[in-house]
Amino acid sequence: MIFLDYFLTIFHSLFILFVLAGWAFPQTRKVHLLALILVLAAWVVLGFFIGTWGYCPLTDWHWDIKRSLGQGDLPSSFVEYILEQLFRTDLPSGWVDIGTVAGLVFSIAMAAYQNTIRK
Repeated sequence: MIFLDYFLTIFHSLFILFVLAGWAFPQTRKVHLLALILVLAAWVVLGFFIGTWGYCPLTDWHWDIKRSLGQGDLPSSFVEYILEQLFRTDLPSGWVDIGTVAGLVFSIAMAAYQNTIRK
């Protein structure tokens, strides 16, 4: 289980970085669009059915693993968890959520620009 915890921490962090910056590299733009679609589908479609807007199946799975390892008091957001680990402080969830959505909107805007206007 500890391996899965480390693996998901690394994979999820890299996936988030890719979602935020994958538009910047011509060779990754098509895969980046797929990543954006997956994130939006999870946040909106799965979120609608689960009852939590912004739902992330990776976070849900990761938190199950962390709880089975005895960890509790986990934030609702993986981004909040990572930022709190990096900065060793408790961050306001609302601010982290706003920053997370802003990052996704920025990435969508840049992907749209790079894939349509700039082309």
